[in-house]
Amino acid sequence: MLVAVDTGGTKTLVASFGKDGILGSQIKFPTPRDQNEYINDLRATIKDQYGDKTVEAIVVAIPGVIKNGVVIECGNLPWKKFDVASALAGVLGKVPVYIENDAKLAGLAETRFLPETPAQSLYVTISTGIGTGIITDGHINQALRNSEAGHALIEYDGIAREWETFASGKAIYETYGKYAHEITSKRTWNQVADRISRGFLAIIPILQPDVVIIGGSIGTYFDKFGEKLVGLLKEKLPAIAPCPVFKKARYPELAVIYGCYYYALDNITDKKS
Repeated sequence: MLVAVDTGGTKTLVASFGKDGILGSQIKFPTPRDQNEYINDLRATIKDQYGDKTVEAIVVAIPGVIKNGVVIECGNLPWKKFDVASALAGVLGKVPVYIENDAKLAGLAETRFLPETPAQSLYVTISTGIGTGIITDGHINQALRNSEAGHALIEYDGIAREWETFASGKAIYETYGKYAHEITSKRTWNQVADRISRGFLAIIPILQPDVVIIGGSIGTYFDKFGEKLVGLLKEKLPAIAPCPVFKKARYPELAVIYGCYYYALDNITDKKS
């Protein structure tokens, strides 16, 4: 059995998987803003649900910047320099605990869901902020695992700004006074596409992915802005960096939890090989 934890800004989902990939039990609890309270609640949930089970690995997804297993900061949680792996060590004896960024895990799952695994895919979740995952040959690219394209500096309105400050869900709401589900104007969606395109124009020539997968709360409305976005990119990208295939995320609600499963499976396989 593998245990997966999807830590969200408001709710945390704890789930189990058989090694066959079948999703088992699921438990949710409100995500505490206090680090110690979060660890206490998570340890109690894992022990209660899986303390008497044979578990091979635990993977915890965190919505923040992670380096060497330590959460440096979180966008929607006041966590800084939070060593989650050490805090959870021993929760199920010697079962290993892995920590990874949620967007990267979602990208791992969404890439594995594709009919064929591309040489390189780029997963972009556009929600409150913008998170990214670079997946190479079906695995999280370790050399680029600390990359945060949402924080890439892009010239917009005449100044250098982080991509997510003008193209995220939060930025869109602040600009138009509406959430994505409230936007009906084609003109507004075209403007949203233009904002989103600015970041892709900067990062696609560098990464040159075969596939780009769009997820997150804004990504669910890809049909509203996708055609305009791709059109802008085809028009403006240089010939050496053609526009990749764009796809809407298949399972935006479950991608992170399945990413935890694939990540655990990969780590177990690596240890045995």
